[in-house]
Amino acid sequence: MGKHRRPVRREVTPQFRINSKIIAAKIRLVGDNFDDISRVAQQKVEAGVVDKRSAIAWAEDLELDLVEISPKADPPVCKIIDYNKFLYLKKKKEKEIKAKTAKTVIKEIRFGPNTDDHDFEFKLRHAKKFLEEGAKVKAYVLFRGRTIVFKDRGQLLLLKFIKELEDFGGAEALPKMEGRRMIVIISPLKKKKA
Repeated sequence: MGKHRRPVRREVTPQFRINSKIIAAKIRLVGDNFDDISRVAQQKVEAGVVDKRSAIAWAEDLELDLVEISPKADPPVCKIIDYNKFLYLKKKKEKEIKAKTAKTVIKEIRFGPNTDDHDFEFKLRHAKKFLEEGAKVKAYVLFRGRTIVFKDRGQLLLLKFIKELEDFGGAEALPKMEGRRMIVIISPLKKKKA
């Protein structure tokens, strides 16, 4: 029987230094709660360079934390805020940014150089649906064996395909050969907001 290993516990290092963990003796205090800070400090406090100990005392009186936001600045930039709320809002903002960067979906549609009208229409309907859903369409004509001599037929087919889809999307470039395929990528049109 093998020995049981205990899982190694790793200390989670905080993203930001707070309160007594802040190294610098002088800090640049910023924020929007200077009225509250002035009240507990019993003097007018404004944004600027202050003694770290004073700032920590004011934060404690307000039941908040002194958080080092920009440690590389000279002196480091700090705010008197609720640290947990600060982390929560930061995480929420990062999530929103991530959600806004939409993932691009590319759907492929394959043709042969001798694709008939019925098959063309069928594939065209699929392409329209994909573009309406916001996906890009990568259409290509695959030339097998001797069909490579029909490059012009393949190009005409893709140009017709682009023309039929102009109300739904636009070609990023003209059809081009890549090995034994002639490829075109069609991007969906940006929807006009009502």
